[in-house]
Amino acid sequence: MPEIRPFKGLRYDPETAGDMAGIICPPYDIIPPSMQEELYNSSSYNAVRLELPKEEDPYGAAAERISAWLGEGALQQDDEAALYPYFQTYTDPEGNTYTRKGFFCALRLHEFSEKKVLPHERTLSGPKKDRLNLFKRTQANISSIFGLYADQELRADRAIDAFAADNEPIVDAAFQGVRNRFWKMTDPDLVAAVQQVLVDRQVYIADGHHRYETGVNYRNLRAEENPSHTGEEPYNFILIYLANIFDEGLIIFPLHRMVHSLEQFDPQGLIDTLSTNFEVKPLGGRDGLKQYFESESSSHVYGVVTSAGVWGIRLKQPPEAMLGDSVPLPLLQLSVVVLHELVLQRMLGITPEAMRSQANLIYEEDDRKVFDAVEKGDIQAGFVVKPTTVQQVLDISGEGEVMPQKSTYFYPKIMTGLVMHRL
Repeated sequence: MPEIRPFKGLRYDPETAGDMAGIICPPYDIIPPSMQEELYNSSSYNAVRLELPKEEDPYGAAAERISAWLGEGALQQDDEAALYPYFQTYTDPEGNTYTRKGFFCALRLHEFSEKKVLPHERTLSGPKKDRLNLFKRTQANISSIFGLYADQELRADRAIDAFAADNEPIVDAAFQGVRNRFWKMTDPDLVAAVQQVLVDRQVYIADGHHRYETGVNYRNLRAEENPSHTGEEPYNFILIYLANIFDEGLIIFPLHRMVHSLEQFDPQGLIDTLSTNFEVKPLGGRDGLKQYFESESSSHVYGVVTSAGVWGIRLKQPPEAMLGDSVPLPLLQLSVVVLHELVLQRMLGITPEAMRSQANLIYEEDDRKVFDAVEKGDIQAGFVVKPTTVQQVLDISGEGEVMPQKSTYFYPKIMTGLVMHRL
């Protein structure tokens, strides 16, 4: 595994900045304009003003705020290097409650080709350009990468659990129904114990691929500009939250596909076309679809929701028999890959470019909203999918393959504003 280190976090001082529940925010890429406005209104110190400013020069605005807030005392840099345990307690759509446990640290940056840090999704140039501008102007990691590691013995988890049980969190704040608890852990023996567990392990990026690649690009730029570069400068590291894949609170939600604005769309014609490659079963609404999924062990089963009814469909043959060499073999285990290649692209004519730009396609993690959108006539068809598993993420990353965008939805998102990393 690449090196992880404790670091001197840049954090809000609640005595000056106020209640942390009004300060933390999600990562930039899931903040629509309406939420951005709400977050701006929630506090004059809300982290969205650094993560996604709405000013004409957003990068300059973020940099100026960091400087001003440091001067006011709203932001302070810790005087001791620490690891920062972070627990999120949440409830899934079925009413089950989980707590995902992990910690923030500084991770040494590596090229993906070094096989120490592995991606699982493709990235786009636009977001990387945006984040690089933010890195340059603020010289800070405002928001964190989300990474995974595999330790079946849970050694680091037990050490952090024991620490959290004996210490009150320094932040305990709720955001959109998720409880966020955050600690500062400076004990050198505890820190060393966690580091030791991770020495020989790889990091798999769960979320934040654009920010990680931006971190590598920023490091390379800074190294070129620095004639005395040693590799020990803060810009050689990036802020990351790490969770164990064997943590019981680590859940991946499915991302369902909703199709809209296709010309000459025929719901019954879609079902007739699907029956060529899928076994098709009429179902009695959302409850019937839930029972259908529970009864089918295959990954390649889907729910189809249209104005004409609800169906469960299951692939008749192994996916390699239908898609051949057009898709790398490790990716064929993913339900969304088969859905994209066989149904959305070949049957409905949605091009890969249209999928990347999300034309004719909307992604939704709550299947109830898929049913509602069909009922209201907002979409033409909804495709309900099973979630990607953590093991599938690891298998595909380990094979050097990457998934289509929106293959995974790790919930809840890591909150921005709990701790930042100065570069």
